Amino acid sequence: MSISADVELQDEGRRLILHAADQRHEFAALWLRERAPDAATLDTRTGQRLIEAAQLPLTLQIESASCDAHALHVRFSDDHATTYALDALLTDAAPDNADVAPGLRLWDADLETLPQASFDAALEDDDALLAMLEALNRYGFVKVSGVPCEEEGMQPLIDRIGPLRRTNWGGIADVKSVANAYDLTMTQRGLEPHTDNPYRDPIPGYIWLHCLSNAAAGGDSTLTDGFMAAQRLKAEAPEDFDCLTRLSTQFRYTDATTDLASEGPLIELDSQGQLARVRYSNRTERIAAHDAALLERYYAARQRFYRLITDEALTVHLKLGPGDMLIMDNYRLLHGRTAYQLEGGVRHLRQGYVDRDSTASRRRVLATQRAGSANDVAPRSAQGANS
Repeated sequence: MSISADVELQDEGRRLILHAADQRHEFAALWLRERAPDAATLDTRTGQRLIEAAQLPLTLQIESASCDAHALHVRFSDDHATTYALDALLTDAAPDNADVAPGLRLWDADLETLPQASFDAALEDDDALLAMLEALNRYGFVKVSGVPCEEEGMQPLIDRIGPLRRTNWGGIADVKSVANAYDLTMTQRGLEPHTDNPYRDPIPGYIWLHCLSNAAAGGDSTLTDGFMAAQRLKAEAPEDFDCLTRLSTQFRYTDATTDLASEGPLIELDSQGQLARVRYSNRTERIAAHDAALLERYYAARQRFYRLITDEALTVHLKLGPGDMLIMDNYRLLHGRTAYQLEGGVRHLRQGYVDRDSTASRRRVLATQRAGSANDVAPRSAQGANS
């Protein structure tokens, strides 16, 4: 990709300013030096750093820098010279203070078309699997059709992505009404919008919810984009948003053989100030006994957030049928269900968890492989056209 860019040095070469795509990007000399993509700095096989970055001189400067259509060429005061791909460098540039990471699409009840995928296609074709994972990353959920109506029906597709996350409940577990339920999920009551298992460390990354039968009256699924709700809260009541990002609350789950506890804010930001995670679990939250004034502020902020995540204007409703499956980002999506009655019908779903690292890794590797294949094909096509 050809990029028009200009470069200038400031602060006696300790800062490099790159002007590209009508934007100004600033890079520290030390950052550029430790990120040098050459074989003297990075191992060519593993991509891991060979130099000790903490030993670079704090007075390091850039002595010269120039750009062409594809690359930035830099020479440093330690006499090291290297070249950076402009597109990769701009990808690493500091964010523009957006609320969410690039590539995410926030949505509400007006979402016209649900992100969807075919089980068989994703199982057999890497491009279809990548499309499914990209939709999951973009929207926070994807509906998969054609899953075999068997208890372990989802497992082959999980195996294409990463290991199944096992918990104290095992691997893939039943979600249906049972006598003496150990969790409210196993009852017929409706469930408010929530994220799963915030009492675990780490919290499960993706929920896989597979429908075997859903003939009971009721039992519709509800989905809310937690990032959209958090963004609305920030716009409407910034002091409440600030409270829910700063004050951690606790979550606890106990049964006869398990005692799990963790904590974190209802709205979590990453180091760049972007939305990273939402937590909400009325059933398991146990906030500490802070002073009354702080708690009053927190309760008011939580109530405003609750009104947003339960607002019909932000809620998508759907009913899963046999062979349907939802994959949901448990760091972003809040899900719930309407109450249901078993008279004359059966509601049986199966649920499993897959962690975020393996899911993101699979998506990135497939995307890299596809890009590599495209680059391999392009020169041959060009050569054929000129022959």
